[in-house]
Amino acid sequence: MRYDSVIDTIGGTPLVALDRICGDRISAKVYGKVEAFNPGQSAKDRAAKYMIEQAERKGRIQPGATIIEATSGNTGYSIAMIAAVKGYKCILTLTDKAGPEKVALLKALGAKIVLCPKDAAPESPESYYSRAEELAGTIPNSIYLRQNWNLDNSGAHYHSTGPEIWNDTDGKVTHYVCCAGTGGSLSGTARYLKEKNPDVTIVGVDAYGSVLKKYWQTGVFDTDEIFSWKVEGLGKTIIPDNMAFDLIDEFIKVGDRAAALRVRELARREGLLLGYSSGAALEAVFAMRKQLTKDDVVVVLFPDHGSRYLGKVYNEEWMQEQGYLTSTGEPASYSVKHLQRMYRVYKRMYGRKIKQKLNLV
Repeated sequence: MRYDSVIDTIGGTPLVALDRICGDRISAKVYGKVEAFNPGQSAKDRAAKYMIEQAERKGRIQPGATIIEATSGNTGYSIAMIAAVKGYKCILTLTDKAGPEKVALLKALGAKIVLCPKDAAPESPESYYSRAEELAGTIPNSIYLRQNWNLDNSGAHYHSTGPEIWNDTDGKVTHYVCCAGTGGSLSGTARYLKEKNPDVTIVGVDAYGSVLKKYWQTGVFDTDEIFSWKVEGLGKTIIPDNMAFDLIDEFIKVGDRAAALRVRELARREGLLLGYSSGAALEAVFAMRKQLTKDDVVVVLFPDHGSRYLGKVYNEEWMQEQGYLTSTGEPASYSVKHLQRMYRVYKRMYGRKIKQKLNLV
């Protein structure tokens, strides 16, 4: 097939059966929606394309404009790719949690990078959100896309990811499992699937240290929930407008260690080299496996490609430094350091009512 530009190749990603990793342990049929097949190797291609095209249609982007975004990396790559094709300038604010591979990729496409402290509160002038706002306010002919609050983010998935999943499963999908970040790929797809069949179960995947699950449960933004985590593109310390909490039937939290080990298993058993958050998404499927039956069809969204994590989850030294692997490459037992950290987490979450049996992650 021939295309006018790389932008026209976005979407139409495959569903891949996960029989080798799930078949003998999970009753349901499980498929991965592999977004690494997008030209920018992530689901964010869809959102970036749709947000930019809608802004152009509304006259908010003019020739020679500078597109600004606060991003964990993948949205930035997609924006930089599309900006390069369309002739726009691109400035991206990232937290310093982003790996060097991601930064190098963004610069390769001509984007200017502004790194911000990962632990800065969202309202802090040093946060990557505040820096993006500041730049948009001072640079002429610029636009801050605001992926967390721009509803065209979820609109992209309503118009593409949702219909693809519905059509490719012949309308038989029973569960959609997706990491919760900006809420775009989770909520937009969920809205479409719920319109086609209200009984489709929507499962959001959250990080320990993120506020999203607690907010979904209680409607309370609890700052005591917040602490640092390692999985990129998963969890939030803000409440994005794209998060349609009313569409979510279940929220599952997954820890850094479990996500790292699961994504490495995906590579070795399915031949799929995927990003860190893909491990979290599949781990959530394993966490809910007792609820699933042989008649269920589960679709789990795998957001990006593993090549952006070669210095992290696919790096033996990094895995050993985190205490996830032993020196022989085997999964490590929980270290004293890890147990102490989990004690602090549960103390923060439950006060003195520490559960005797910790559900360690």
